[in-house]
Amino acid sequence: MEKENDKICEAKNPPPNVSTNLALHFLHEWRSVRHHPSKQVANSDSQNVVLTWKKPQHGIVKLNINASIFIEQGLFGACLVLCGGEGNFYCNKNHEGIRNNKAKRSQVLFFHDIIYNGSNAANATSAIVAAPEGANLTKLASQFHFGNIVVFDDPVTLDNNLHSNQVGRAQGSYIYDTKNTFTAWLGFTFVLNSTDHRGTITLAGADPTLKKTRDVSVIGGTGDFFMHRGIATIMTDAFEGQVYFRLRVDVKFYECW
Repeated sequence: MEKENDKICEAKNPPPNVSTNLALHFLHEWRSVRHHPSKQVANSDSQNVVLTWKKPQHGIVKLNINASIFIEQGLFGACLVLCGGEGNFYCNKNHEGIRNNKAKRSQVLFFHDIIYNGSNAANATSAIVAAPEGANLTKLASQFHFGNIVVFDDPVTLDNNLHSNQVGRAQGSYIYDTKNTFTAWLGFTFVLNSTDHRGTITLAGADPTLKKTRDVSVIGGTGDFFMHRGIATIMTDAFEGQVYFRLRVDVKFYECW
């Protein structure tokens, strides 16, 4: 029965037809043992082995899960099988997928943040939602903004022009979490919805804003960026006091599906 785990234990990567034949072989073994528990079944190497599949206890339901990924062919699949206490089949669920041909290795995006100051509600794209005791929610705190939490829903463009066509939104928050310098923890998602790309890219990490460039982690994605991971280099491209800033985000994907 060791061959079932060859791809994991021995780092083998057989083509899909070999894996399919192997799966059918094990299905035959399972059926044989189910109906003849004491029977010996020859495996694919023509060696006699005693299979030890056992029925679950009465009232117990077994869920078997199998999955395969074929990197070179760009295919993946998964199957869930639910069986009863007597080995009787209840139901199954299959899923097949094809590798995303739109996968990209890099993407440069700009997002524009206009913080609410009490008089710009029509144009504001972010707002202070928490502040130190005694501070207000229309102006960042004086001591390196420590204790402020800001949530944002910022427009995203492909260049540094606020009035360019939007390709999506940057949605998330930043937390000023250092008392002796300007540093924030940044966590947000690019929600892209353009003719070129649809999906999300999620980023998180420390943002020491006084540095020219900062790196944060790309921790996942959906849609055209399904299962993407990597590093994003952030640069403050422009700012106007405490009301407006623009970030340039250079995303490098090191893992793409």
